[in-house]
Amino acid sequence: MGLVSELRRRNVIRVAIAYAVAAWLLIEVSATTFPMLRLPEWTATFVAVLLMIGFPVALIFAWAFELTPEGLKKEKEVDRSRSITHVTGSKLDYLIIAVLAVVLGFFAFDKFVLDPSREAELVQATTEAITEQAAESDKAKTADKSIAVLPFVNMSDDAGNEYFSDGISEELLNVLVKVEGLRVASRTSSFSFKGKDISIPGIAKELNVDHVLEGSVRKAGNTVRITAQLIDVRTDRHLWSETYDRELVDIFAIQDEIASKVVAQLKLTLLRAVPTVQETDPEAFALYLQARHLGRLFSAEGWQQSTTLLKQVLATNPDYSAAWALLGLNYLNQISTGMLESEEGLELATEALNKALTIDPDNALALSRLAGVERKSGNLPRAAKLHERALSLEPSNRIVLANAAVLLSTLGRPDEALALEEILTSRDPVDPRSHSNLGRNYMSTGQWDKAIASYRTALVLSPGYAGGQYAIGVALMLKGEPQAALEAMQPDTSILSQFGLPMAYHALGREKEADAALVELIAQHEQGWAYNIAYVLAYRGEVDRAFEWLAKAVDYQDVGLLNIHTQPLFTRIHDDPSWPPFLESIGKSPEQLAAIKFDVTLPK
Repeated sequence: MGLVSELRRRNVIRVAIAYAVAAWLLIEVSATTFPMLRLPEWTATFVAVLLMIGFPVALIFAWAFELTPEGLKKEKEVDRSRSITHVTGSKLDYLIIAVLAVVLGFFAFDKFVLDPSREAELVQATTEAITEQAAESDKAKTADKSIAVLPFVNMSDDAGNEYFSDGISEELLNVLVKVEGLRVASRTSSFSFKGKDISIPGIAKELNVDHVLEGSVRKAGNTVRITAQLIDVRTDRHLWSETYDRELVDIFAIQDEIASKVVAQLKLTLLRAVPTVQETDPEAFALYLQARHLGRLFSAEGWQQSTTLLKQVLATNPDYSAAWALLGLNYLNQISTGMLESEEGLELATEALNKALTIDPDNALALSRLAGVERKSGNLPRAAKLHERALSLEPSNRIVLANAAVLLSTLGRPDEALALEEILTSRDPVDPRSHSNLGRNYMSTGQWDKAIASYRTALVLSPGYAGGQYAIGVALMLKGEPQAALEAMQPDTSILSQFGLPMAYHALGREKEADAALVELIAQHEQGWAYNIAYVLAYRGEVDRAFEWLAKAVDYQDVGLLNIHTQPLFTRIHDDPSWPPFLESIGKSPEQLAAIKFDVTLPK
């Protein structure tokens, strides 16, 4: 007997036809009804793939088995003289006819009933989309004004006065960022082009702005000459320029006048007056600019020198709110680098920031930094209220928004934090910290490739970015590439690389080296890094030891516990019965975090 005849006798061909018709019907029904039921798009695809996988299985089953009056038997066990495949074949014919009738009925229903309603919905959706796009376009034409304040050129004979020209530029930026309806490129992005031979249109394109404010500063004794000009990069036209020859005492009036001229030229409609700078003693102002410049060096010596200058400023000008706010930031930076113990540093930062707010209750940066203190102290409801106040005052301030994103992550809302960070990064594309923060949020949401790309961008922008190589290694390890992870971590000179080795070696099966690295790690960093040791143990699957070290982290008041619920290295112990009660004991259970109200409106 030929193969085709045998296929017919065993009803394999009939089964193939019946299966194909039924599968087609199921695919059409799922494609039509699943969207109406608001099911995810992948569900219809899943049905189709499942049916395709089942087709060869059905054919093999029809070939190998036969339905008999005694039940299902293997075909080779059935006496062909007693075979009833012809009866089964007739039933399959009726089944095929019935399914085809259902197919025709469904086709008619889809064509004459569902199609008109879908077309109506499509027309409505298209109309709404066009209307919304038009509204957004109109809004953009009237309200989307953007500007970058480039670092003013130091024209003084003394090159050491560069901190002053940079400071004037930043003070102007800080005034303009408060203007409602004006999008201002961050200081990091604008200053990244300092000293580079790049045209104004090229800089504007890189920063995605329509206008550029540039100028120069010449300081000699108590006199200062400031030249400023506003450029519309779309037309390459100078909208306004001015030169000011004044005594240093008039420096604040000059800044206010420049800001007013910029706002007037951009034809912004304001709900309140143009913001102004806080006036203080000119000598104190110069010292403040120098202190800010030193703090930006991000070094132990820089912070110490900056703090010394700020204390000198505040000794003679105790009502200088900006100086108190900067002093608070210095203390927070010294905590993060181990220069100050957490308890002492938080106390000093709280005192400085509260003094800044006593003088100027509307100091958004001081509010945002004080919120960071409360977050580190574990008072998340208080941190949320302070952040909301800061955002209400300066909703476009990038620093305030970035700090708000950190709190969103701490509150167990990584998707919202990620959405905010993506916007901030698009507006500040040359800030390595922005890409690093974005990478951290991609890590917390399990997007390993995006996390790796973000950290690599941060390293391109700042080759020595601390912890960048380690973070890439962790992402590669979680992605399942331990050898690549080890190679990525080894060049990292930060302390974090020491935590990567016992995990990477473990993932590679090099247990002797992994254990040795872990012993050394614990010997050197038990008290200061208990939280990090806990996630190393969790990743290695040492559940009991991981919880022991988490208990130590609580005793040591390790600030790393703030983000324990978004740290993917703890994933392997999430199913342990001890995990939920531990989170609750430190106030980080999903219910406890969800009870904290914190609303952030994404910037437009």
